[in-house]
Amino acid sequence: MRNSLHERRLDRGWSQQRLADELGVSRQTVISIERGRFDPSLPLAFRLAEVFDCRIDELFDPKAAGTQPN
Repeated sequence: MRNSLHERRLDRGWSQQRLADELGVSRQTVISIERGRFDPSLPLAFRLAEVFDCRIDELFDPKAAGTQPN
């Protein structure tokens, strides 16, 4: 699923580890979500939206599944 996580994280100047720490997940989880290889659970998606102060549908685009660049 395509997402804007990478861009939003960079806009804040955060490393993948910093975001992982904010979310309480591993850095590998952040990497996998950013690359579109892993879809977060609903609670994690809500937490991401909270961290970035946006709606879930502003972070993730289910219509663009499989189009995330590596």
